[in-house]
Amino acid sequence: MAQKRDYYEVLGIDRKASEADIKKAYRTMAMKYHPDRNPNDKDTEEKFKEIGEAYEVLKDPQKRAQYDRFGFQDARGFGSPFSQEWDLSDALRIFMSEGFGFDIFGSQGQKGGKSRKQRGSDLQIRLKLTLEEIATGATKKIKLKKQIKCPACDGSGSEGGHGAKKCPTCQGSGEVRQVSNSFFGQFVNISTCPRCGGEGTIVERPCSQCRGEGRINGDAVVEVNIPAGVATGNYLAVENEGNVGPRGGPAGDLIVIIEEEEHPYFERHGNDVLYILRLSFSQAALGDEIEIPTLEGSVQLEINPGIQSGKILRLKGKGIPHLRSHQRGDLLVQVMIWTPTKLNAPEKKILKELAKSENFIPPKDDKSFFKKVKDTFFN
Repeated sequence: MAQKRDYYEVLGIDRKASEADIKKAYRTMAMKYHPDRNPNDKDTEEKFKEIGEAYEVLKDPQKRAQYDRFGFQDARGFGSPFSQEWDLSDALRIFMSEGFGFDIFGSQGQKGGKSRKQRGSDLQIRLKLTLEEIATGATKKIKLKKQIKCPACDGSGSEGGHGAKKCPTCQGSGEVRQVSNSFFGQFVNISTCPRCGGEGTIVERPCSQCRGEGRINGDAVVEVNIPAGVATGNYLAVENEGNVGPRGGPAGDLIVIIEEEEHPYFERHGNDVLYILRLSFSQAALGDEIEIPTLEGSVQLEINPGIQSGKILRLKGKGIPHLRSHQRGDLLVQVMIWTPTKLNAPEKKILKELAKSENFIPPKDDKSFFKKVKDTFFN
C-alpha cells in the first residue's frame, strides 16, 4: 500500500481549521477531481479517493481528535474508513451523502435510516449504451449476482425463530473501551466490539442455511433509468441495490458507470454527432437529394450542385440532448467526394474529354477555396 499523505495536507487546510473550513475545502477539491469532470484519468481518480478518505476522518470530531493525537496507526483502532481498502465507490458515496448535488443523475432508490447493523458493500458495474440509447434515454434491466437476504431466517441469522440476545462482551453498546495510563495522562481507546461486530447483539442459534449471516449469494434484477445525454464516465448510484448487510443490515448501493459503445458510422463530439457522407463526383457536381441516417430515423438531405469535399452541413437538433436540459446538439454531415478506383475504356474517354473543359480545371490561386479547406480540417 502506498504511503499515505497527511490528511490536512490532502485537503490543503490548517490543523486548526473549523468544521466549516474542512467541508468547504473538501467540496472545492472534490468538485475539481470528481471522475465526471476527469473521465478516464486514473491520477485524478486516485486524488478523488484520497480527498474522500481525508474528509471522512476530519469531519468527525472524535476521529479527528484521535488522528491528531496518534496519526494513522492508532486511528485505525477507532474504526476509521482507512482501516480497510478505500475504493472509488466509497469516495462517491461520501460525496453524494454530503448532498453537494454533483451526481448528474441523482440517486435512485430509497435512503435508509441510520442503523447500528453493518452495512452491505457497494457493487460497481459498467453499462454499455449505444448512441441511439444515449440520445433518447433508456430503461435497462440489469441481472446481478449479489448477497441477498436469507429466505430461511428472513435475514435474522437465527434458526427457527430464535432471536438474538445482548452481546455479553459490550453489553449491547457495540463498542469496547480500553483505558490506559501513561506519563501524559489517561487515554480511552474505543473500538468496535470484536464479538458482535458493533451490532450489540449475537445470534444464539445460527441459521443452518446462512450460518448466522442472514444473507446468501443469489441473483437479482435491477431496473435502472438512464436519462438522455449521458457520456462515458458518468455514473448512476442506485441506492440499496448492492450487497445486503449481515443479519438485517442495510444494503449497499449499486454504482452504474456508463460506457458508450462505438457506433458503426456516427462519431460523437460533445453533444454533436458527426456523419461522413460519401458522394460520387457526379452527385457533387450536379446536386442530389439523399436519404441519410440520424439517431432517430432517416431524413432527406438536399445536396446543392457544386458542393466541395470537406463541406460540413449542419442539421439543427439532430444530435445528443444536453443532460437534463431541453437543448440538443446537431448532426454534422461532412461531405467527402469519392473517387472511383476502376474505370473502363468508355468511362476513361468521357473523363478525358471533360478534363479539357475549363469548368473542370480547379483554380490555382483561389484563396477563398484554400481558406475553406483550412477552416474545415485545421480549426
